[in-house]
Amino acid sequence: MLGFSLARIPFLNISGDASSSFKNKTLPGEWYNYTPGRYLIGISLHLVTIIPAGFLMIFQFVPIIRYKAILFHRVNGYIIILLVLLGNAGAAMIAPRAFGGTITSQAAVWILIAITTTSMVLAYVNIKKLQIEQHRAWMLRAMFYLGTIITVRLIMIISAQIMSISPGFYGIKSCGQIAFMHSESLEATSLRYSVCATGDATTKVAVPAKFGGEIENIAAALTESAGMALWLALVLHLVGVEIYLALTPKENERLRNVSYVRQMEAGYKNPGRAGLTADRLGDAEIWIPKVIE
Repeated sequence: MLGFSLARIPFLNISGDASSSFKNKTLPGEWYNYTPGRYLIGISLHLVTIIPAGFLMIFQFVPIIRYKAILFHRVNGYIIILLVLLGNAGAAMIAPRAFGGTITSQAAVWILIAITTTSMVLAYVNIKKLQIEQHRAWMLRAMFYLGTIITVRLIMIISAQIMSISPGFYGIKSCGQIAFMHSESLEATSLRYSVCATGDATTKVAVPAKFGGEIENIAAALTESAGMALWLALVLHLVGVEIYLALTPKENERLRNVSYVRQMEAGYKNPGRAGLTADRLGDAEIWIPKVIE
């Protein structure tokens, strides 16, 4: 996450002419989708918030900061929550265009927005109730879910390569987008694809998905694999974080005991389960502290 965020800092120069700007480093032809007003606003809001959030969240998991710089940990946490929520608002604005804008991509983007937002809210609610182990669990879930955006790129590249050697895969591109990729007129594009001879930039073309072909073929291979890659990466991260939480029960129990003590000191009615715990919300056995720190 740290490396990914640092590598994306040049993307804060969103529409600049520098070779490292988002405009010049995004997927082939994707900038064409962001040029209309609200989509440019959406991608700008998303990038200027989520990139700093990705960098700042690293410090939340450094033990010495959590133990020795509690104020920094707390303030940094609030900043991250605000940045992620704003970043999700930007992602919602560009969902119809992101990763090719296919229905499978849009569904995955909306699910990712929903689960990261819900996890952040639940983490906030639990820490306000001094339910530290639940705060830890929900913040870990949120961070794991946000990491989906890194894994999806690896899967996209691999699947695009596989699609290139498997005939029969096509991506839908507009004549205007193909002309944009080649920096040419629609008339010139009509020589490549006769259907574009209508002169309508919105006319759709079935482009062979081939990673080693023309720029529109590469774009088709990447966007056609995006929906599948998003869902696969999302499943990996959903399962992965639950495996991690299941493998760290001692830390969960330790923090619940810490929660118990702090909730007692704060005068809570049900210390140890003042937050959103299973024994408060479900039919689990009432938790009893074993070690009080």
